Amino acid sequence: MLVSLPLGWLLLMAATATFVFCFAMAKWIPGRKGKIVFPVISLACCLGMVLVGQLQYQHWTPRHMLVLYSFAWFGITIGLFPSRKLMYRYAEEIGRGVKREKYAYPARYQVSAVLSVVVMCFLAYALSQ
Repeated sequence: MLVSLPLGWLLLMAATATFVFCFAMAKWIPGRKGKIVFPVISLACCLGMVLVGQLQYQHWTPRHMLVLYSFAWFGITIGLFPSRKLMYRYAEEIGRGVKREKYAYPARYQVSAVLSVVVMCFLAYALSQ
């Protein structure tokens, strides 16, 4: 269904997902490096997903992979939302030079991040058929 959209719309959907993710990460993890690193990582992941889709046995089209990328990126943004205050606090501590032995990341935050990405990926698969 979504794969039948024109390529421009799919690219716009991927760009929107990237923008929302990068904006959220820049807000939740303060610092200058994040504003540069997160867009680069997002672009590399998008290109990597398209490449992996082409190399697989069933040859997923770039359109399928753009839909999957968009939904996965929205999923990770939604999944990281509950842990935003914790990430912000840790980033501020690191910025001030405070070093910890271990940064605790509660299981409920891990579950929400993983579950939202998995649900969004299944949704992307269902909507791209």
